[in-house]
Amino acid sequence: MQSPSIVGRNWGSQSAMDESSAKKSRLELANGHVKQEAAGEGGAGALVAAEYGSRVELAVRIDMRVLHCPLCSHPYKPHVFKCKGGHFACAACVAELPDGQCATCENGGGGGFDPCPELDTVVSSTRIVCPHAGCGRLVVYHQAAEHQNGCAHAPCRCTEHGCGFVGLPAALAGHLAAVHCVPVHSIQYGKVLRVQAPSEPRTRLLLVAEDDGRAFLATVGALGAAAAVSVVCIRASAAARPRFTCRMWVNLGPVADCNKVLVEMQMRSTTSPGAVVATDEPTFLPVLPRYLVPGDGPSSMEVPLSLRIDRVSPWSS
Repeated sequence: MQSPSIVGRNWGSQSAMDESSAKKSRLELANGHVKQEAAGEGGAGALVAAEYGSRVELAVRIDMRVLHCPLCSHPYKPHVFKCKGGHFACAACVAELPDGQCATCENGGGGGFDPCPELDTVVSSTRIVCPHAGCGRLVVYHQAAEHQNGCAHAPCRCTEHGCGFVGLPAALAGHLAAVHCVPVHSIQYGKVLRVQAPSEPRTRLLLVAEDDGRAFLATVGALGAAAAVSVVCIRASAAARPRFTCRMWVNLGPVADCNKVLVEMQMRSTTSPGAVVATDEPTFLPVLPRYLVPGDGPSSMEVPLSLRIDRVSPWSS
């Protein structure tokens, strides 16, 4: 099992948190070698001993198994438990053990589990660098998967047949427009965009925000004789910020609420927008045949779509 590069922190008392007065050293351990990056008057070959209470950062390599529960294989998160026989387990697994007894020590008299604050300290202070290019954020190890799923720098994939393009959301938007000829429309948050979209299944419209360059993809699908329209944000996770809502509607003839079909939804996010099927989305706009209007072709019909996207949370990465 390959070991990740991990950064650990040792936190001291509040009185020693001033880094300008604390001695610092950085050690990088790789393949058994130690690299010194310490400032001071000492000899070039001597490691600086940190006073107790000062903060010291180490870049080390560690066996991933040390940070994973042997019972469920998930990363440890506080609180970690240790049996009397020296075996570790996460809180969730201990709670499911019969009578809380260590199964590994069943015949060896290991007995029950007790909290292990020493490993809790390691688990809480161990961090890894996000692997997505352009991010570089240090994340607590047991939170790394959650961060990577919602990282703004997570790559997005083109799902067009035979296309293997992978890139950042903005790059994928440009790729869809340039290579696959997906129509592009500019939008402004909080303002209505009116556009006619062909009602044929798999019709797509790329929506690019003038405010920040974020990209959204509107998809048209078949719903029997009717059409369905849905919109997604091209990015890794809707847990990321800012979050968006989308309001879509069509009107039958002159604008009148009694002739309007409207839907408002929380925006879902995806790294594979080309794979989105409108009718498979949690929320979509159903457009009955009587709401369709003639298109450019002799028998083509189009959806007279009105759409507004709102940003509903503060700016954040």
